[in-house]
Amino acid sequence: MELKIINAEGQVAGALTASDALFARDYNEALVHQLVTAYLANARSANRAQKTRAEVKHSTKKPWRQKGTGRARSGMTSSPLWRSGGRAFPNKPDENFTQKVNRKMYRAGMATILSQLVRDERLFVIDELAVETPKTKEFAGKVQKMGLEGDILFLTRELDENVFLSSRNLANVLVLEAHEIDPYSLLRFKKIVLTRDAVAHLEEQWV
Repeated sequence: MELKIINAEGQVAGALTASDALFARDYNEALVHQLVTAYLANARSANRAQKTRAEVKHSTKKPWRQKGTGRARSGMTSSPLWRSGGRAFPNKPDENFTQKVNRKMYRAGMATILSQLVRDERLFVIDELAVETPKTKEFAGKVQKMGLEGDILFLTRELDENVFLSSRNLANVLVLEAHEIDPYSLLRFKKIVLTRDAVAHLEEQWV
C-alpha cells in the first residue's frame, strides 16, 4: 500500500510504501462499531447516583387506612410508585461500564479504520511536524498553507514541545503521539496527518 506524501503547500510530493496489513485491510463495520462502543464505555466515569426507598426522605406513617377510602392501598410514601419515592433499581457510583476487547480484535479494528481512511483519501503523510517557536499563529499558518480544512488530527512519533504549545489553542486541531491514538479520534476527525516516523511506529507496534 502506498500512502500519499504531501509537502508544506499541501501538494502530493510522492508516496510512502506502507504495510498492507495495516493500511489495506477490508472494512469491517461490525468490528469498528464494537471497538468504538467499548472505547466510549470504558471512558465513562460512574458518578451518577440515585436513592433507594430506604434513602429518600420519608415518613414511616401509613398515608391512609388500608380499606374504605376507595384508593389503592399504600404503606409508605417512599414507594417507587410514588412521586419523590425511591428508585426500585437505582444507579450507583460503583456501577461498572467497562467492556473487554481482545488485543487481536483491537489491532484488527484499528487497521480497518486506518485502511478505510486511506480509501476515503482522509489520511496523509508528511515528512515532519515542527515549528521554530511556540506560536499558535505560526502553526495555524502552516496548517492553512497545507490546504487542510475541518478538524485535523496530527500524529507524530514524539510530540515536540513547540508543536504542543502552538497547537493546543486551535479548536479544530489535535496533535498526539502515535501510541496515543484511539478509534474514536480517528473517526471523529476529518483529516488524519501522520509523520513518516509515526507510520513506522504504528507498523512496529501493530504489524
